[in-house]
Amino acid sequence: MIFGVSLLRGRLLVFCAIAMSALVLRLAVTSFSPLAAQISEEIGFSSTVVGVFGMIPTAMFAAFGLATPALGRRWGLERTALIAMLMAGVGMATRALMTDTWSLLLLSGLALGGMGIGNVVIPPLVKRYFSDTLALVSSVYIVGVQLSTIVPAFVAVPLADAFGWRVSLGVWALVGFAAAVPWVWVLLRHRNADTGEVAPVDPKTDGRVWRSPVGWGMAGMFGMTSLVTYSMFTWIPDILADAGASPAFGGAMVGLFALLGLVSAFGAPSLCARMENPFPVVVACASCFLIAFAGLWIAPMSAPILWIVLLGLGPSTFPMALTLINLRSRSHAGSAALSGFTQGVGYTVACLGPLLFGVFHDLTSGWTASFAFMTVAVAVLVTGAYQACKPRVVEDSWNTRPISVG
Repeated sequence: MIFGVSLLRGRLLVFCAIAMSALVLRLAVTSFSPLAAQISEEIGFSSTVVGVFGMIPTAMFAAFGLATPALGRRWGLERTALIAMLMAGVGMATRALMTDTWSLLLLSGLALGGMGIGNVVIPPLVKRYFSDTLALVSSVYIVGVQLSTIVPAFVAVPLADAFGWRVSLGVWALVGFAAAVPWVWVLLRHRNADTGEVAPVDPKTDGRVWRSPVGWGMAGMFGMTSLVTYSMFTWIPDILADAGASPAFGGAMVGLFALLGLVSAFGAPSLCARMENPFPVVVACASCFLIAFAGLWIAPMSAPILWIVLLGLGPSTFPMALTLINLRSRSHAGSAALSGFTQGVGYTVACLGPLLFGVFHDLTSGWTASFAFMTVAVAVLVTGAYQACKPRVVEDSWNTRPISVG
């Protein structure tokens, strides 16, 4: 009985740690963008540097996504999560104090690197501790990620108007440090033999995720979803402005697009868990994307809210992909490897989305080529999802063999 109570308390503590960590994973991105003009006026950097700031998130998510599985094997998942939250907190706190561009870039990279580690390490932690309630816990942390995207975007400017941009930029560090506290507690419990809990050790394997069609399917599904999503976040205001909409309306549509992510975050994980093969849901999401693209291309102001609602439902494949990381792996070690590969490769490709969308627009002086590019991305998404959604696990196709220790 005492052991059961202790185990329950341990799982509740980890649940709180995962939920709080999810609230950190986008703060450094959406707390900066609304303040870029104010910060530029004081520190003095060009619009090109603003573009560099825009590319850092996906670049850091990609680099640390690929590196995190090795870090997790070396340090353990819980300690890696703690380091991620401390990196995010320190980076967000110190960048708000900087007076030069390079320091601001470097410390933003530190914060985003921590968030990139967190992106990858949370799914295998869910797999390790909550394999019996994957859909529920996945929904909780994905909703947390969505909230960390939406809330700073809405409150950054009011905070800056009231207290200055440095306070507005740095206050989110408190969330990062708060999220580190339960991970410290988790590690302390694991070191206490009286609790009856022992931190599991990751099995050492030489599995190669890139040998697996599951891995490449997941990377294609996740990467193309991210590419389309980041492109639309960047270009919705310009697309609507070209059609005669006001800047305020364009901003409101970006907000609506972001808010719809909460709808999919609540429903998609449960749907994935209940379906042996959720590929039909992906096809429905792809259809939403394509109808929205056609509407925004041909007649953007004829029914703009409808187009944005459909566009916002398309990225339901994002929480689906995060949930499938656990559903398509047998162990938390497999989940960690699949998570790192999926997000590392996916975010690498996603970096190019907003840039190429704009390049095609500039080359053609219209949106036709840009939306053709988005259509190709959706085709790749569907192709990848066909492989990712099949009911199988990555460990069966990555040529794993145990490595002897010692």
